[in-house]
Amino acid sequence: MPKGLVRYQNSGGLHFLTFSCYRREALLGRAGAYEIFEQELERVRQRYGLVVAGYVLMPEHVHLLVGEPARASLAMAVQVLKQQTSGKLKASVAVRFWQRRYYDFNVHNEEKRVEKLRYMHRNPVKRGLVEKPEDWPWSSFRHCATGVEGPVEIESEWTAIRRGNQLPEHLRCVEKDG
Repeated sequence: MPKGLVRYQNSGGLHFLTFSCYRREALLGRAGAYEIFEQELERVRQRYGLVVAGYVLMPEHVHLLVGEPARASLAMAVQVLKQQTSGKLKASVAVRFWQRRYYDFNVHNEEKRVEKLRYMHRNPVKRGLVEKPEDWPWSSFRHCATGVEGPVEIESEWTAIRRGNQLPEHLRCVEKDG
């Protein structure tokens, strides 16, 4: 574990995760890689009961805003996600696909949740990949802004309404205002 990084799991809160491709190479930018990652994220979400509140896929790294899974530890769910995607994507890569570790920031309040969602959704704009967050197809932005369903089920007020349930305040999306 990197020096000074302390993970507080089993807290019931959200986690802002970041993990990178090996040597920060743009391995996710290869043809079909984003789609494969989204498929595997959805499989892990279903398998472990992982709450996904937001995500963005970048060419060389991933940001996730997730809750703790119902059927495993968060570390186990991340490990399986990385192993599954690596197994499917590594054929085109001569070395490892992912860096071994990941960054985990505990999101304890609404202000931090909003900050992390906005940060991740604006990341492709900041990097010059698109002009507006809604132009980047590999994120949860469009779901948070409009409720449109994508390849990964995002826990939001939109999905809660479809299920006929109320959503806890700490999981509501904030991107309606752009």
